[in-house]
Amino acid sequence: MADLSYGVLKSNVLDWAESRGIFDGSDPKTQCLKFVSEVGELADNIAKGDHYAAQDDLGDILVTLILLSEMIDTDLMVCLESAYETIRKRQGRMVNGVFVKDVL
Repeated sequence: MADLSYGVLKSNVLDWAESRGIFDGSDPKTQCLKFVSEVGELADNIAKGDHYAAQDDLGDILVTLILLSEMIDTDLMVCLESAYETIRKRQGRMVNGVFVKDVL
């Protein structure tokens, strides 16, 4: 697959969704449930050690997030930037394989 920018891929996903009536026939609650369903599939494939299937699941999750963000009139890159600004100075430690942030 050619290296496409996020902007091009996002536009392609939105065009795909529009052509299939997803925006007319869905809403943020339904799209959020689809997202959770896709996360469940990812968890199942990770538990099975099927990283090839997990790659597909991650793509499906990104599609659902792009559609959900469009439905609630926000942009994922803005959300990502905001999250990074929150976590970039965060201190903590690893406990049993999980990062536990320090409480200030």
